[in-house]
Formats: sequence, C-alpha cells, structure tokens
Amino acid sequence: MNHLSTGHGVLEVITGCMFAEKSTALISQLRRAQFGKKRVVGVKPGIDNRYSETSIASHNQESFPAVLVANAQEILTSPEVQNAEVVGIDEAQFFDDTILDVCRTLVSQGKRVIVAGLDMDYRGVPFGVMPTLMAIAFSVEKLHAVCTVCGADASQSQRVVNSSAIVVTGGPESYEARCTSHWSPEPIFARESGGSND
Repeated sequence: MNHLSTGHGVLEVITGCMFAEKSTALISQLRRAQFGKKRVVGVKPGIDNRYSETSIASHNQESFPAVLVANAQEILTSPEVQNAEVVGIDEAQFFDDTILDVCRTLVSQGKRVIVAGLDMDYRGVPFGVMPTLMAIAFSVEKLHAVCTVCGADASQSQRVVNSSAIVVTGGPESYEARCTSHWSPEPIFARESGGSND
C-alpha cells in the first residue's frame, strides 16, 4: 500500500498520548492553511463533546470551528468538506475502519487531510484504526506530554477513573499523562499526583 500522497492530495497524522497537545497542533495547522488562503474545514466525531459541540477544542482551550459527524461516511457527504482544500479530522481513534477509505477518497480528490488521534488506549494497546492511518500517512508527527508524577516525557495515557471500557471521553478528571515508569495498564484511583497538564 502506498503512502497517501496523490498530486496535491496528502494524508498527515498527528498522534501521541493524552495531553500531548495533538488538537492544539491540528488547530495550528488549520489556521496556517487559512492564512495561506486555503479553504479549510475541521471535522470531529459526535462522541467527542467534552469541551464543545461545534469546534475542535483542546485541553488548553484552543478551538477551531468543526463539522460534527456521526460516522466517517458523513465526512464525504458534508458540503463543507466537499468545498474544502484542507480537511482536519480530530479524535480519529473514535472512527471505525471506514475512515481509511474516507481519507483515501479525500486525498484522491487533491485535498490535504490532517488527522489527529491517540496512538494507544489506556491499556497501552494501539488504538483502533490509528496504527493503519499512521502506516499509510505521508507524514506522522508523534507528540509527547509531561508525566504528572516526575516531569519526564510522557507517552502513556493513565486512566484514573473506575472503568474498563475502551472509550471513556474525558479530560484531567479521567486521565493523566505518564511516562512508562509511572504508568499502569490498570486504572489508578489513588492518584500519585493531583496535577494535570496540557
């Protein structure tokens, strides 16, 4: 399978753990594209309504207007997406495998597609479709957060609420960024650190 880059179309992925500023990086790229006079649209799954129902929103309160979709196929039928030259898709791990064909279609239409999402779930298992998106992307930017325990680079999302469900949307009340030394695949309820970071 070739890396997704066709003509002027390209697939880029921004990934990492919770609080690694993936959404912030995505928003920055979308704003840069706007500054370059490109037609830009943000997209997010309807399941992610933590901070806003109408915008891609980061933990540090950066935001960019977005189209909410119930599933990946709705991306292709969105008039805003059809008219756009640059499409930013946030929280891609929440989509099923059909997001792959959606990205291929958008790239084949000459669009720049920038996808952001978690690389691993709270158990340290590659998250949904993200590994495949990373494999076929023309470029991958992997970001790190800061461990809330020791301040080292963090690559893991530590769950701190009592749930074994794979998908639990939340912020600092549900997760902490941890380095591998201070991370556990099991939820930790007695926090070792009261802080949170963006």
